[in-house]
Amino acid sequence: MNDAQQAKDYADAWVHAWNNRDLDGILKHYADDVVFRSPRIEAVTGEKAGFVKGVDNLRAYWTKALSLATEIHFELERVYWGKNTITIAYKNHRGQHVAETLVFNDQGVVVEGIVTHV
Repeated sequence: MNDAQQAKDYADAWVHAWNNRDLDGILKHYADDVVFRSPRIEAVTGEKAGFVKGVDNLRAYWTKALSLATEIHFELERVYWGKNTITIAYKNHRGQHVAETLVFNDQGVVVEGIVTHV
């Protein structure tokens, strides 16, 4: 991210894609070897792993998560940006406040995603 406006535009498009359940639109920004960490992974997969590695595994995880959350809706609250990072703060359909930090490589592709909940 180069500036606050670019970060806000990215976050707006990201929230829009999630609210429209556009998994292809979301995943096109992720590297093949992405690492994704979330406290929801265990609840969705039933496995103890706290992370998903690889874009194909991330697609499988999010496909399952979307099938379980048919009412998904994110409401953008705040956007933070830094060198090769963005944190998107939003309220989800369960009423939780969530911060999702995305780390980009030099080509602008997400190599790591970290989700935290309040």
